[in-house]
Amino acid sequence: MSMRSWGKSKGDRSQKAKQELSSPILERLAEMKVSGRLDDTIEAIEEAMQDDFDFVVRRFKAFGRFPAALLFLTSMTDQNAINQELMKPLMHKSSDLADAEIDSGQLHDMILNETLYHSNVGTECQLDVLVQGILRGESVLVVNELNTSFIVRTCHVDRRAIDQPATEQVIRGPREGFIEMLETNISLIRYRLQTPELKVRSMTIGRRSKSLVAVCFMEGVANPELLEEVERRLSVIDIDAVLDSGYLEQFIEDNHYSPFPQVQYTERPDKVAANLLEGRIAILVSGSPLALIVPAVFNQFYQTVEDYTERFLLMSAIRVARFIALVFSLVFPALYVSIISFNPELIPTEFAVAVAGGRAGVPFPAVIEVLIIEISMEVLREATIRLPQQVGGALSIVGVLVVGQAAVAAGFASPITVVIIALTTIGSFATPAYNAALALRLLRFPLIVMAGIFGLYGVMIGFILIANHLLSLKSFGVPYLAPLVPGSFQGMKDLVVRAPLSWMSERPSFLYPKDKARLSDAAMEEMKKQPHNALDPMNLNDQPKES
Repeated sequence: MSMRSWGKSKGDRSQKAKQELSSPILERLAEMKVSGRLDDTIEAIEEAMQDDFDFVVRRFKAFGRFPAALLFLTSMTDQNAINQELMKPLMHKSSDLADAEIDSGQLHDMILNETLYHSNVGTECQLDVLVQGILRGESVLVVNELNTSFIVRTCHVDRRAIDQPATEQVIRGPREGFIEMLETNISLIRYRLQTPELKVRSMTIGRRSKSLVAVCFMEGVANPELLEEVERRLSVIDIDAVLDSGYLEQFIEDNHYSPFPQVQYTERPDKVAANLLEGRIAILVSGSPLALIVPAVFNQFYQTVEDYTERFLLMSAIRVARFIALVFSLVFPALYVSIISFNPELIPTEFAVAVAGGRAGVPFPAVIEVLIIEISMEVLREATIRLPQQVGGALSIVGVLVVGQAAVAAGFASPITVVIIALTTIGSFATPAYNAALALRLLRFPLIVMAGIFGLYGVMIGFILIANHLLSLKSFGVPYLAPLVPGSFQGMKDLVVRAPLSWMSERPSFLYPKDKARLSDAAMEEMKKQPHNALDPMNLNDQPKES
């Protein structure tokens, strides 16, 4: 599987060179090249790799005549490949070479083209590049009297098996999720998009981690200007290490101070494939099981894979329920505080008497009571996530029952407050995207404070501020509330409810894809025709019966 790096300007190349030569050891080796003396080359590399217990220098004689050495890390390489594909053919004593005179040029071509049983072999003369190759798990072959060395890709790192995504489980849909190995993740995408239009470009980010980053897009679908902007934002990142895709997300997002996520992440390859077909771009990082998808709009974070694998009528109803849960999780506690504190006349009389009776022994104002219970729920939720799985499930159930009941019995909180907070928490669980749910949980607290100070006016002011912020937010130039604002009739078909797939014949217009059509005109005309009911009894009765 090949991945090529995109072209860069002179400034970009100098920036990349600065990143690659960030280590003092590599800076020193950058001025050195492979000489014809085997011992000098080995000594320079051993000095750079000193104190590495897994570094091995295997000396031998190639073809029984030429002094050579194989340098590699035992913890990063496939020992069987080294033994069978490198050592065995190189140490074979051929009778044809017993008395023949071979110069360095012939020896180089013989090793490269006739001896090494491996598909991925390169040559290099810079010592810093050889050391970086060894650190990536490649094996370096150095032969005496040759001014170039051979780099063979023998990397092998233990990996976990492809399993069902833990954070995005579905009832109807694929059960495969990304893992930490970049090549495996790209293969999962290629398996679903077996077309030459799927392109994968690569670059290295991180002065010390040297993390490989892959950018996936559909040529002929994705907008070239969007691709250029993604490449530009990635190329200017200068950090010592990129340990997860979340590092890149924080660098490439438009507004760093917004609680709302502007980059979507997923561990589902089918979700990445669907977004690539719409004209978006996916970013994958070596060592991370989560892919980034840009640009992202608000409604993306409340959609699931099942919205499209199940029939539209059922999933439209579920999506509406999901949006109702969104409103619950954001505004329910603030409305409760404002009505109880400032406008109790809005409550029906019988219900108001029940609420007043429940709050009779509570010593705190409604806003303080709600804030205390909300903070307690957040602490309990965080503790449930961090505890071991066997203990966490018991804590979530026992904690809610025991703490809630004890708080009501002690007069610390009213029963109606516990019910309101419980509905709010359940509503936040209905949000499919974890980062979007976090944004709502954060905004809930200032809304509660404003409701406790200004009542319903404070709630409305909070809503207006949130709406203004959403309207001003963009992700790679795309309005965050698209396709609602600016309005798009085609995009409205997949907003609150989902229209049938046959109705969504075009890709999202706010992405400005090069190829707008998703369904061909011939297919649309064919689907409009009345289906032929082959086994309709009325049609079968008109046919002549066989004797």
